[in-house]
Order: sequence, then C-alpha cells, then structure tokens
Amino acid sequence: MTISKNSANERAQLYNAVLNRLRRQGSTLPLALISTFLLIGCNEDDGSSAIVPPTLPPTIEPIQTLAYTYGVRPFYLVNDMDDSPLKDELLACKGQTPSKTDFSIAHRGAPLQFPEHTYDSYMASAQMGAGILECDVAFTNDGELVCRHAQNDLHTTTNIVATPLANQCSVPPIIDANGTLTNAADIECRTSDISVRDFKSLTGKMDAANPKATSISAYMNATAPWRTDLYSQNGEVLTLKEHIALASSLGMKHTPELKEPVVTMPFNGYSLDTYRQQLIDTYKVAGVPASDVYPQSFNLADIDYWINNEPNYATNAVYLIDDSNESAAGKIFDKNDPTTWKHSLAELKARGVNIIAPATWLLVTSDGNGKLLPSAYALQAKANGLDILTWSLERSGPLKSGGGWYYGGLSDAINNDGDIMNVIDVLAQEVGVKGIFSDWPATVSYYANCKGLK
Repeated sequence: MTISKNSANERAQLYNAVLNRLRRQGSTLPLALISTFLLIGCNEDDGSSAIVPPTLPPTIEPIQTLAYTYGVRPFYLVNDMDDSPLKDELLACKGQTPSKTDFSIAHRGAPLQFPEHTYDSYMASAQMGAGILECDVAFTNDGELVCRHAQNDLHTTTNIVATPLANQCSVPPIIDANGTLTNAADIECRTSDISVRDFKSLTGKMDAANPKATSISAYMNATAPWRTDLYSQNGEVLTLKEHIALASSLGMKHTPELKEPVVTMPFNGYSLDTYRQQLIDTYKVAGVPASDVYPQSFNLADIDYWINNEPNYATNAVYLIDDSNESAAGKIFDKNDPTTWKHSLAELKARGVNIIAPATWLLVTSDGNGKLLPSAYALQAKANGLDILTWSLERSGPLKSGGGWYYGGLSDAINNDGDIMNVIDVLAQEVGVKGIFSDWPATVSYYANCKGLK
C-alpha cells in the first residue's frame, strides 16, 4: 500500500474507513496509533518512509434546533430572595424568552438532577441555555479519552460494580461466603482499568455510594435526598469524540478538563505529554477551532505545556484554582491575604495564563453584616488583566444552613436558596466574571439573559 502518494481526500477516506471498521467490530485503537498508520507510508520509488501530514475533513455535525427552557427552578429561586431591587429586576424578566448564553457554562452537564457526563445531562444543559459544555477527560487502558470527572470514580458514577467488569477494578467489591459486601469503603474502579468498549457498556448514575453498605444494591442506591434518580434511567456515557460531536451539533463551545491521572505515568508507555497533546489533537481532528475550546486543568504544568506547544489553544486555557493547588507552603489559603497564595496573580499573568477559574468562595467575601463583596483575590485578578470564570454554582444542597464549602466564609450572607442570585450578581457585576459553571445551568442562564450577558 502506498499511502504517501494518496490525495488528501483519499487519506481522509482511509482514516475514516479505519475508524468505521473498528466501530463495527466494537474495538478501538488510540487516535495516535491510527494516525501513525496513515502518516508513515512507503515511497514506491526508493522504498524510504515518507511523512505525509493528513488533511482531514471536519467532523462537526449540523446544529440541532433547540427549544430553550428555564423550567421552574430559576423562578423558585427568585421568589425565595429577600426583598431587594435585584429581586424586582429579576422578577420583571419572568416573561423573557430563554436563549443560549456563553455566560452559562454546563458543569458536567446538569448533574443537580441528571447523572453527570451523560447524554441526557448534556442535552438538559443545552436546553437550559448553557453556551459552553464541559467534559472532564480521563483515559481508558487502550488510550481512548472519555468523559468522567475523575479517573477513579466509575464505582460512584456508573453501574460498574453491578456488572462483570467489577472484577477488573483496581479494588473490586468483595462478597463473602454469606453474600455480604465487606469492603464498601475501599472499592475503586478506574477508567484505566477497562477498555473504551467496556466503558461504553456502562450506564451512568447519580454520583453517590454508601461506604457502609453490605450489599451492592445498597452501595449504589445512595443518591442525596436533595437530588433525584428520576432522570437516571438511560445514563449513556460518552467518549470525548462523541462529546465533541454532540456539543458541536448543539452549537455549544467546549471546555475539556484534563484530569490528573491516579496511575503512575507513563502508563503502559502512555506519557503525560502524550495525554496533554491527545486532548488538543482530538479537537483538531474534529475540526473545532481553537477559539471555541477552553481547555482546563488544576495542574499548572498542563497549562504550561499548552502555552509552549499549542499556543492557539492555550490562548483560552483555563487554570482552575482552589486552596488545594494555590496555598503557599505552610499556609492556609485566605482569599484576602496575598501572603497565603502560592502564586501572585501577576506571576500567573506573566507566565502566559490568560484565564483563571477559582472556586466561587475564593472570589466573594462578606463585610460580616450580610453584604457580599469581591475578595482581594478577585480584585487582584482583575487588576492584573486576567479573565475570570468560576465554579460551581448549585453544587451544594439547600442553602438554609449556609451552603457549605462552596460558600466558605459567607455564612452571614447565605441563609436561603434565593441567595444564590445575590452571589451570581456580585460575581457578574462586581467581580466581573466572564462565565459561571453550574450544576443547573438554567439558573445562570436566566440571570444572564435578564442582564443581557451573552
């Protein structure tokens, strides 16, 4: 076979034929390996190898027509607000026509009520007007990239423990002679334990597990009471390639997060740099322009790699921040005390970082009397010319008791669900964030559309 003399269209046809045959056979090879078959060919004249860069057609699907809807939750939240000019303004928008906005970023889809990183969850977020869709990226043992929040969360986010694949888990469930589950607290199932074909056989579920369970069913049936299993009946999980095709068909932009491997790298010869590059290459092959992709990571070394090797995609690279990765040595992170920060905001900007995404509680503080204000961290980010995103709204349960981790240091200002709208307003109007990740995008979409944030 002489690949080096094929036309660009012939090479593209061959590439697609390889992929289609693998799909029909139910098997997969890593993208990099398939590409190698097509890039390295034999020159008939002298028998030498020739490198032929492929020109591949975009795989973007036609944009689907969506009927956008807010549902009832934004109205519940606005009605629950304390009386204020903001409440009056938001109430006055109740008759507005829902529309898509990039200010609303779907965090794993719509996992407040849908199993995260599933087709139904993604579709729900699109219908709520989210303009950007997230895929947390992990890899399988055959080098395929898939959408999971962590490499090692299959036991809590899918039905794997109830399938024969449980035997392949890093720490499989142990059932004793009496049929009792004996190690519920220790079970661990990783994407790298299985192939992409195995992964696609799984069903996504609400992220939960009972670490004290003595049966598989009790282990799995642990959804928090403020969530629901009503929309957990299908749970189709997606590869990154499938996610890209879906988001593109919905007219949404993309924000993949490179998740930190829990296995030792290199993994079977698969290096960190290969992983970093494969994420970007998957978007390139799909024909997605760099301007529509916001690659994310909590690992600053990942951002550095993209800055050095993929500058076009690095322009929109997002450095995710919380106290776990940005606390100075020996310090407890204080959003109002720069001496507790691992990197100054000026350092990050000078390094080539353009966009940061701190956890919400890092950006908002309180005056101690119920008034929300931008934190010192937020003000310094703005002063240094950094664009700001934030995560993740509606990740907590009901806010009557203060909202927990995502609202750290704000207990005097957070005492009912309607206060979510006050937090959004400070983030948008005073902190100046460009977008908010949310587990229920309709809430952010409603606010953004009311305020004209596109």
